[in-house]
Amino acid sequence: MTLLGQDEAWREWRAAMGQGRMHHGWILAGRKGMGKATFAVAAARELLEAGGSVWSDPHGHPDILVLEPLPDGDDEERKRTEGKPFKAKRNITVDQVRAFQKRLTTRPTLGERRAVIVDAADDMEKGAANALLKSLEEPPVGTFFLLVAHRVGRLQATIRSRCRVLRFAELADAAVGSVLDAAGGISTDTRAAALAMAGGSSGAALDFAGRGLTAAYGLMVRIMEDGDADFVSRGALIGEIGARPDREQQLAVIEAARMILVNAVPGADRPKAARMIEAHGQLARLLAQAPTANFDATTLMLQIGGLLASVAADREAA
Repeated sequence: MTLLGQDEAWREWRAAMGQGRMHHGWILAGRKGMGKATFAVAAARELLEAGGSVWSDPHGHPDILVLEPLPDGDDEERKRTEGKPFKAKRNITVDQVRAFQKRLTTRPTLGERRAVIVDAADDMEKGAANALLKSLEEPPVGTFFLLVAHRVGRLQATIRSRCRVLRFAELADAAVGSVLDAAGGISTDTRAAALAMAGGSSGAALDFAGRGLTAAYGLMVRIMEDGDADFVSRGALIGEIGARPDREQQLAVIEAARMILVNAVPGADRPKAARMIEAHGQLARLLAQAPTANFDATTLMLQIGGLLASVAADREAA
């Protein structure tokens, strides 16, 4: 199997398989939307088949265990069962980890190998991460862990130290642009904003393009560049986002603000770059809190706007 722009990840994985002494824990690291989960399933199948666990069904393997957030309630579970899009819970829970650990006490169904995919490992509750650490410290013979991680820094240092990191390459703008063009129905303004937000991830670009955030993106860029002393642009930003954005939309706005700063730092002078770095740090903390916090949308947009306006502090003072 191939993934756009990830030939090096495959080479590193297959080289490790060929050495005959495969590391039991892997962190698949890179921005969300780079194909890490797809890679994990395909790589796990290769690993198991190399050990004699051949399984013809392309949709699943009895010795590949996937640990991911569960549907958020009975209605969402029904949607999943029917193959429809569903809303998942915020985190992977400690009960989920303990349930799969019980399965690790039995032998694999086929062959001598088993793979555990955690998607995403940086979305685990603290208790779940601590429980998983015990399995990483004393892995059952023939069990391999593939931890999908969008933000490696959020993983416990003890988990990182017990795994080999496989980093996924950022795609060039041309490659991301080709994916956007293939999707169709994306306006010129949205395409340009999505490319700026992509950070080398075609999945991130497609996600942004589908969220209707182009106008909000323009407002945030304006606030960062020109300031917002009269709060007019922040008011417009609140109007664009609405009073009740869901958690995923809130995360997308915070991430967009973060990427605006990332893209602007290289061209900034030293004082402005320092303000950008400070604002970026605070946005990163908001991103870490967002999966479990209950933000008031208006307050959150004012906070994001304030951080971006702080970058243009010299203009506001003038």
